[in-house]
Amino acid sequence: MHPETFRHLHNARSNDLQRQAAADRRAAAAPKADLPRKDVRSQLGWALVELGLRLVRTSGDARFRTASAS
Repeated sequence: MHPETFRHLHNARSNDLQRQAAADRRAAAAPKADLPRKDVRSQLGWALVELGLRLVRTSGDARFRTASAS
């Protein structure tokens, strides 16, 4: 490979890697605003699962029973 071609390719790759590293550093330093939202979603989801299990367990209504339980 011609030395000038190699130098241009090396510089282009080096610039790409430096841009990617800078973007990763910015992303790592940015505040994680979506973490509390995921926590809220998770808590709400588990609360709904618990509510559903309570309804199935305590309900005497036939519509909440499974086919094998009737």
